[in-house]
Amino acid sequence: MTPHLTPAADLLENERVQQSFAADRATYIRTNTWLAAAAMIGGMAVLWLLGNPYVWTGAVGGLGAIVVRGAYLMSDELAMRWDLTNQRLLGPGGRIIALQNIEKINKMGSFVQVVTQSGDKHLIKYQSDPEATMTALKRQSGAL
Repeated sequence: MTPHLTPAADLLENERVQQSFAADRATYIRTNTWLAAAAMIGGMAVLWLLGNPYVWTGAVGGLGAIVVRGAYLMSDELAMRWDLTNQRLLGPGGRIIALQNIEKINKMGSFVQVVTQSGDKHLIKYQSDPEATMTALKRQSGAL
């Protein structure tokens, strides 16, 4: 695991990891498949609106762009992990959120968005069961 993709913070006194949230490979592939479909339709629509007689190339371009992007980012996205402790939410890149500072928890497709009282927004991406992730966060932070 690359260190910046997993929590690196030392645990505080009496702090224990309750649950970890890692990206799910099947969810990553499914999300990128939907993104590719949208890019293909969007590319074709733009070419059609511009009067290009080769509208089909928009589908090829959209698919190609998302496949390259998805393949390039896959190893990093799937290596990311968030740890929920009894005191904080610890994330990749040194992100640390005290549980009492969590204001909102939202679902965005397969992502769970954590919004802090200061307005910072963090995404826990590609969750196979985003509802379960939200429930665990709400229960631990006292938002339930």
